[in-house]
Amino acid sequence: MTTHEDLADHTLRAAVRKGRMNRRAWIVTGLLVAFQIINFADKAVIGLVAGPAMKELGLTSGQFGFIGSAFFFLFSIAGIAVGFIAGKVPTRWILLTMGVSWAVLQFPMLFGGGAAVLLVTRILLGAAEGPATPISLQHAQAWFSPKERGLPSSVVAAGSAVGPIIAAPLLAWVIANPDLGWRWAFGLLGIVGLLWTLAWLMLGREGPYGHAGAPAEKPGAEVNAGPKTDVGSETDTNGEANLNAKSSIADYSDLLRMVPIRRVLGSWMFVVALLAGAGCFWAQGFLSTWSPKYLSSVVDLKPEMIGLVSTFPWIVGAGALLILGFASRYLMKRGVTVRWAMGALFGATLLISGLCFTVLPHMHGYGAVGFLTVGAGLALIYPLAPTAIAFCVCSKQRAAVMATLTGFASIGGVIAPAMVGMLMDRAGYLANPQGAGDTAEMASRLADGMNSSFILIGIYLTCVGLLSVVLLNPDRTARTLQKKFSFSG
Repeated sequence: MTTHEDLADHTLRAAVRKGRMNRRAWIVTGLLVAFQIINFADKAVIGLVAGPAMKELGLTSGQFGFIGSAFFFLFSIAGIAVGFIAGKVPTRWILLTMGVSWAVLQFPMLFGGGAAVLLVTRILLGAAEGPATPISLQHAQAWFSPKERGLPSSVVAAGSAVGPIIAAPLLAWVIANPDLGWRWAFGLLGIVGLLWTLAWLMLGREGPYGHAGAPAEKPGAEVNAGPKTDVGSETDTNGEANLNAKSSIADYSDLLRMVPIRRVLGSWMFVVALLAGAGCFWAQGFLSTWSPKYLSSVVDLKPEMIGLVSTFPWIVGAGALLILGFASRYLMKRGVTVRWAMGALFGATLLISGLCFTVLPHMHGYGAVGFLTVGAGLALIYPLAPTAIAFCVCSKQRAAVMATLTGFASIGGVIAPAMVGMLMDRAGYLANPQGAGDTAEMASRLADGMNSSFILIGIYLTCVGLLSVVLLNPDRTARTLQKKFSFSG
């Protein structure tokens, strides 16, 4: 017979255990933020070294744009493959493997690699970083209950925007330092990557809400010790989720059963998320490759200012992710569906981004900097898309769905650098072979090429933003899939 003292003792032990898990959850989240910071610093470095690297390696704008795009050649293939593997292998070890790979691939350029080495290492680095966002989101979500996942997911995602904020000024200083130079920008990233790997080896663990979590730590492991109160979670006699049309899928996320992945990938929700994600990756590709050149030649900023101003869009992106993360958490705790708490917020933000890009070609000087900052910054909210669609599948399938989305969406990152470089070449832009600043005529041609790309991406983001508001609906997709195709994992 259970006494009041036994119940109180059990409640105290459960509270202590929950407090320890909560601390560990945020420690792991902090390491994943650092992981994402390194991830996007690795992307940003290619744009920061554009000037001196093109000069030393004798590259044209089109050739350098091709190298920038090369980062995404294997990005999607590796991301999708690892996403499916993550349903069977603990993500802790996948993250460790990626960290080691990123670090090692930076050092060849430090030790004198040429254009061919730069091309190959960027391709391999892209493959190693392809699974980064979905795997880090999957790992973070495994530490939090469904209604709590929006905030930590956004915090981890914000690391992707914080990366260039921290890295751009530091790497710009390294590149400008005559005792170091642009090659040491790669070396510094390699050293930081090795330090993160060591920290993750010591502190990284699997979360209780994931498929690989320790059984003793699984939510509900103490169900026999006391009553279970899970507000809003209803199950039928077979233990399956009873998904009523009026409630949010967040109430039932951990009760979902496996469904055919192809049905998820063929849904309108996934298609719209993919198209929107491609637009987000386009903005990332531009910021990582061509933004410093735009600020130098079109806006005519001094070299010491470029590193600072290059961080502005990433600051906006980090702020947007955190604000949207808090907003989605607030809304879902009050019963708002994932569609409105995440999907609609994501789409509305992309709509504003598209309008800014559309107006950008008509702006000059600091006005252009402002519209580029807001437009590109708001397009950095891509991680909200995989976070939203992850609600429509069970924990074993989250990584596969998020990785497949990220892999195909990354095509936008492949297109952006090459597209901008081609439009610049078509406009007649030629880089000064002596490495000096562009003439007024060349700066004008560069602006013409880039403005053409801004108009195209502006229209595109406006359209996919509207579609996301209407069709990015994980709640409806989950209900449909569970009723038609669910089966035991």
